Order: sequence, then structure tokens, then C-alpha cells
Amino acid sequence: MKTKIRKTYNYLIRFVIIIATYYFVYREIFYKKDLAEVFDLFKELFTSTGFVFQLFIIFLLMFVNLGLESWKWKYLIKKIESIPFFTSYQGVLTGISVSAFTPNRVGDYFGRVFILKKANHWEGILITIIGSMSQLITTLLLGSIAVLFFVPEFFDISEYFYGYFYYGLIAIVIIIDFFILLFYFNVSILTTFLQKFTRKKWKKFREHLSVFSLYSQKELLIVLLISIFRYLVFSFQFYLLLRLFSVSIPIYYSFVLVSVIYFVMAVIPTITLAELGIRGSVSIYFIGLFFEKYDFLSNQIDIGIFSASSTLWLINIIIPAIVGTVFVCRLKFFRKNST
Repeated sequence: MKTKIRKTYNYLIRFVIIIATYYFVYREIFYKKDLAEVFDLFKELFTSTGFVFQLFIIFLLMFVNLGLESWKWKYLIKKIESIPFFTSYQGVLTGISVSAFTPNRVGDYFGRVFILKKANHWEGILITIIGSMSQLITTLLLGSIAVLFFVPEFFDISEYFYGYFYYGLIAIVIIIDFFILLFYFNVSILTTFLQKFTRKKWKKFREHLSVFSLYSQKELLIVLLISIFRYLVFSFQFYLLLRLFSVSIPIYYSFVLVSVIYFVMAVIPTITLAELGIRGSVSIYFIGLFFEKYDFLSNQIDIGIFSASSTLWLINIIIPAIVGTVFVCRLKFFRKNST
């Protein structure tokens, strides 16, 4: 591909991504009215004692959250290209920017890999999928375990039939979690499976599928542990935000209910920026069960829960998406040897 044409295409794609990201951010924050009550409550509580300090801690945890994801991606991607931590951080931010306007965040896979200078982009995408898979598996595992604590706490299982139903639920969770982990630690089977079912004329792509076989079980365990640490960080952020918006809930109940919320959200396919209404509704329903149980449920608590959920969304997705557009300007979608 000629240099001039290559540069033109690079500029054009960058421009489209940046415009699309800002358009969706603008549409969600200013065009829709979901956040009006959140901003009103934020103004009301801003001058209260400790509010700014707590918000500062939550912002710091955003950097920890992004840092863990960057460390995980750097650890995974080193199999095909060794990159500095800051480059990995840029890749994660650009991935969030591109994923902002794509269904189920699929843009994350494509947004990151163009930060790489030498490695094959298809291999980078497949490796990024392994990282996302580890985060999804963490959500499913911890969420399903949380369901086992959630059901007896908020539903009456004392009757004979429901008692057996609960024991059956425990057995189902154990079996499903076992097979999820079995699949994850043997992810190399994807190489054989996908090579078998992809067309033979896709010879070059079939060769890239071997990346699933690059990782030992020990390396996959390290990736899973990083994903668990990251999960705990943004769960703790949610807990702190609930308290920030005057939703006083014990930390045990918070982690159980938040884990159930993430579990439910994981199985609802949505566009990232369109999650706000769904995320808020799911959060109000499940966290509201705690206050309903103790007859504390009120409109003020609903607003507080929605505010906490929305602020978490703003901090962990919207702000990184906006910052990520700075690094989108540096992406090269076509290399010198592109055809």
C-alpha cells in the first residue's frame, strides 16, 4: 500500500473512532435524562464531610483497575511482542474508547492490537480474547458462588421442596464452575477445534490459532488471579460509592449483591454506553432487596443506588474512553507492508 494512501486511511479511521466515541458519550450524558438526578444528588452531597476524599479514593482505584488490566494484557501479549507497561496502558485505554460504541465491547479486541508495532494483529486479537475470557470467567465463578449466599438470605428455603431445590442449585453451580475452569485451563483445545471448523482456504488465519496453545496452566492461573484482583477492586469501588451516596449497607451484603448484579449483567448483551439504564435497574432491584427486607426501602435509597451505579460507569468506562481517544490519534491501522 502506498505511503500516502496508507496515511490517509489511518487518519480517516482515527477520525471516525474519535467522533463515534464522543458522539455516544454526548448522547448518553447530555441527550438522555438518566443522569439528571445523579448530578443533583452529587451537588447536594459535594460539600458534606469526607465526600471529596472518598471520591478521590474511588478515582485512585480506577487507576488500579486499569493498571491491573494493563498488567494482564502485557503479561499475555509478551508471547508475540514485548511491550512496556505504559504502552499496554495506552492499549487498554484505546480498547475502551473503541468498545464504547460497539456491541458487547467487541471493539476492545481491535482497539488494543493496533498499539502493537511488530506482532500480527490477528494473534493480538485472539490473545486479547483470552484476557477477556479470564475476566468473564471470574465474573461467572464469583457471581454463581454469590448466588448460593443470595438465595437463602433473601428467599425462604425452609420448606421441603425449596430446600431440595437449593441443594440442587448448589450441585449445578459446582458442576458448571468445574467445567468452566476445566475449559479455561485447557484453552489450547480451541486451537484444534477452530482449525478443524475453519475453511482450509483460510490457511494463514488457521496458523494464527496456535496462540491458544502458547500458555501453560500456571500462566493461565496467574492471568485468572489478576482478573480476580481486578474484580475485587471494582466491586470495592461500588461499595464505596454506595456509602458515598448515603446507601449504608454492610460490606458482606454489598459484595454478595454486587456479585449477583455483575453475574446478571454478564449474560445481558448490550452496547457498553447503553448499559446505564439496564445497569441502574438491575442494581436497584438487587440492592433494594436488602433494604426491602429490613423495611428501609425508599425513593431516596433508589436514587442513591442508581447514582452509585451510574458514577461507577462514568469513572470506569466514560472517563477512560475519553482519555483513550488521545491515544487513538497514535494508532497505525496500516503498516508499511500492508497490502
